[in-house]
Amino acid sequence: MRASLRFAALSFGIFLAGAAQAQNAPPPQPVQPAPQQQRNNSTFTVDEIVSTGHQFFGTVSRGLAQVVEKAVGRWGQPNGYILGQEGSGAFIVGLRYGDGTLYTKNAGDLRVFWEGPSIGFDTGGEGARTMMLVYNLPATDAIYQRFGGVDGSAYFIGGFGMTALTANNIVLVPIRSGVGLRLGANIGYLKFTPKATWNPF
Repeated sequence: MRASLRFAALSFGIFLAGAAQAQNAPPPQPVQPAPQQQRNNSTFTVDEIVSTGHQFFGTVSRGLAQVVEKAVGRWGQPNGYILGQEGSGAFIVGLRYGDGTLYTKNAGDLRVFWEGPSIGFDTGGEGARTMMLVYNLPATDAIYQRFGGVDGSAYFIGGFGMTALTANNIVLVPIRSGVGLRLGANIGYLKFTPKATWNPF
């Protein structure tokens, strides 16, 4: 009988201890999205880029999709892109000039101009549309600097091609077609400025 009473008392004590522990336990914390999910809120998907590119270049091409997929496979999803035009008869002694708009999801848009060398091609000609993917851009005005070419980054397929340039961990991937594809074949560097300038250095 005494053994039964001791067992009952012990069981009741364990029950009270468990209840007190549950009462003092901190409330469950909300689940936070993974860092990659948070970053994706400010980046562009392959579908978004390809859809924009088709509208911008005025054609639906598997080549564009393949070039974009190649870029995303190597550098990930960009957090910005530039739509613009270069050339338009503004070649002087082997130089190229361009202008366009930098688009981002949460940092606003920005007007940009760029200058750089044009090696091995005739001067003049029609303007060439250019789309540039932008990676690791910390702020929109960080685009205003000089970017050097990345060796081994050229890729051409289906009438579209890409190269890559980098500066201070920011990567630019110009995508071109047609005349623009030929003009971008020998990129050495591009310098971005807030205003148009004739000085490419």
